[in-house]
Amino acid sequence: MGEKERGFGFFYLCNMKHLIAPSILSADFANLQRDVEMLNKSEADWFHLDVMDGVFVPNISFGFPIIKAIKKHAKKPLDVHLMIVNPDNYLQAFKDAGANNLSVHYEACPHLHRTVHAIRDLGMKAGVAINPHTPVNFLQDIITDIDLVCMMSVNPGFGGQKFIDATFQKVKYLKQLIKTKKSKAMIEVDGGVDLKNASLLLKNGADVLVAGNTVFGSKNPVETIAQLKKGG
Repeated sequence: MGEKERGFGFFYLCNMKHLIAPSILSADFANLQRDVEMLNKSEADWFHLDVMDGVFVPNISFGFPIIKAIKKHAKKPLDVHLMIVNPDNYLQAFKDAGANNLSVHYEACPHLHRTVHAIRDLGMKAGVAINPHTPVNFLQDIITDIDLVCMMSVNPGFGGQKFIDATFQKVKYLKQLIKTKKSKAMIEVDGGVDLKNASLLLKNGADVLVAGNTVFGSKNPVETIAQLKKGG
């Protein structure tokens, strides 16, 4: 497998420009191909896919058939965020479905180091997601082994929630941890990201902004993505 296939989305790091990852959870599932093609033509960098099982979070989203359908039309990396229990049972399946980046929750993985390396061994970029109540310093022993931290800025499970302001400080702490540990991990912020808080998130150290309702609820999603790309 070539380096391009393994993590071509991460080559954006070369110019240190932040990435925009619209959340498919907020797309129109009756017109999913249309929305995927819209994102292909936009300045979006990744497709962010939230997979929920109704156990780890109080909601069920979508599974492998939808991911495969998106992969068929997507021209950009699939950034898959697992909000599920026992993610180790499905790593190969998510790889086969088309995931380029795969994030598992710290809170759901009793053997996180093993899970992270299993993801990387499959040729995907490995991410760890943390809930709003999980302290950043819990990542200090894994931060050099991962490519991405998905910091939840709402309580996971539903789109359209209000952004938790404490996230700004957590991003700053996490950026310092990354620098201290000489990690190459990117910081992704997921939940309630909009044109009002994007610039401060980026100032505090965020590298990737996940936006759902802000993009798909916009009258002009392509323009909204362009504004987020400019920093809000």
